[in-house]
Amino acid sequence: MDRIPAMPCACASLRRTARAVTQVYGRIMRDSGLEITQFTLLQVLHGGGEVTQGTLGKYLAMDSTTLSRTLRLLEKRDLIAVRPGRDRRERLWRITPAGKRTLEQAQPSWKEAQSLLRRALGEAGWKAMMTSADTVTATAQGI
Repeated sequence: MDRIPAMPCACASLRRTARAVTQVYGRIMRDSGLEITQFTLLQVLHGGGEVTQGTLGKYLAMDSTTLSRTLRLLEKRDLIAVRPGRDRRERLWRITPAGKRTLEQAQPSWKEAQSLLRRALGEAGWKAMMTSADTVTATAQGI
């Protein structure tokens, strides 16, 4: 593998990393009909029950425009549903039965992508990456 040049900017470096990893998952998950961002949203909703859009945005560190677009696409496919919350501005999202089936069908492709990356990094590299990613995310959200 060619050595890629170091980047002096943390943001540019992390975005490059995210794009490279997203390409791996996208390539392997192509036949599932879900992009990794859609798969991740379905995973979160499956595990968390009904969740507000604000909570989803914080949990995924996703800007509201991108989140809204992704939610609308999944809603249009009847993979998720929304209902009003306590006030007019709050919206509660949940996964639908069709969303659960789609998530289940995409699991093997996602697991393949996970395994491929994990093997390529090695167990120590995988654990270091996961720990660093969580640490950087929490730190950046606290600034």
